Amino acid sequence: MQVSENVLLQPYNTFGIRAQARYFMPFADVQQLQAVLQDARWQAFPRMVLGGGSNVLFTRDFDGLMLKNELKGITLLREDDEYIYVKAGAGENWHQFVLYCIERQWAGLENLSLIPGNVGASPMQNIGAYGVEIRDYFHELEAWHLQDHTLVTFSNADCAFGYRESVFKKQYKGQFAILSVTYRLRKQPRFNTSYGAIEEELQRMGVRELSIRAISQAVINIRSSKLPDPAQVGNAGSFFKNPTVGAAQFAALKSAHPGIVAYPVAQDQHKLAAGWLIEQCGWKGFRSGDAGVHARQALVLVNYGHASGQEIYQLSQQVLDSVQEKFGVELEREVNII
Repeated sequence: MQVSENVLLQPYNTFGIRAQARYFMPFADVQQLQAVLQDARWQAFPRMVLGGGSNVLFTRDFDGLMLKNELKGITLLREDDEYIYVKAGAGENWHQFVLYCIERQWAGLENLSLIPGNVGASPMQNIGAYGVEIRDYFHELEAWHLQDHTLVTFSNADCAFGYRESVFKKQYKGQFAILSVTYRLRKQPRFNTSYGAIEEELQRMGVRELSIRAISQAVINIRSSKLPDPAQVGNAGSFFKNPTVGAAQFAALKSAHPGIVAYPVAQDQHKLAAGWLIEQCGWKGFRSGDAGVHARQALVLVNYGHASGQEIYQLSQQVLDSVQEKFGVELEREVNII
């Protein structure tokens, strides 16, 4: 067990923020995690589990023990006539895991290609893209309770999945380290190409026979054309959630702004495109110092080099305030603020 002091977190968050952790320890097995949690030297310090760092904004140094999840391994647990049950360590890279499944013709996750981060974040955030969410293919996960030192298994229902939400972002926030996630994938694919520009991209690619590999590549092409690569420009993907409004508010917004981008959801509600709202407020391509709003996707805030977490956060607040003022709509940050 090797705990380091005053570790720079810039390599461990995709925003590239130069925050520090007072103490830092990677763990590659449960025994290492157990040992450090039960060590009396660290009992008085706050603790945080860090995965791929793709959905976090450090606005300050972390004055505690940062535990870097590096649990690896992919295991085929069982299969039946319809489904494959595959278990992945929380520290596995998400996109590489998706490609692993596609290579074996295990269907379901192809629309979630190229999402940054690790496997452990997928249920925590209920990640989703192009008409698919993790809850559609999630079976169960194993997590370690940081205080009780017990192993807990969560079913799909236990996770209380919502739009970019789960119990791990609400009542259990900061209480568990996710160790592994098991997915229930299909042997026979159910293609989902109706969302976004997937069908258009498939045509551009000249795809004649639809496959999960082709859909994955179409998603990769689309995301690459619209979203900045964190290895080139610091970012955490979509910074804001798409807000949902009721029928009356949507009717008023539609009347005042005929071009508003939205789509219907359950119970006479409409989900608004946050990127469109932000763009209409003039933020797309905005830059102040090294903090900015991406020129091709207004949902994405970026660090052009040396922006601080506070500067990114302050920019996000300006965006929130302007959308509220112009549309009367309250946006919510998707990124976890530390």
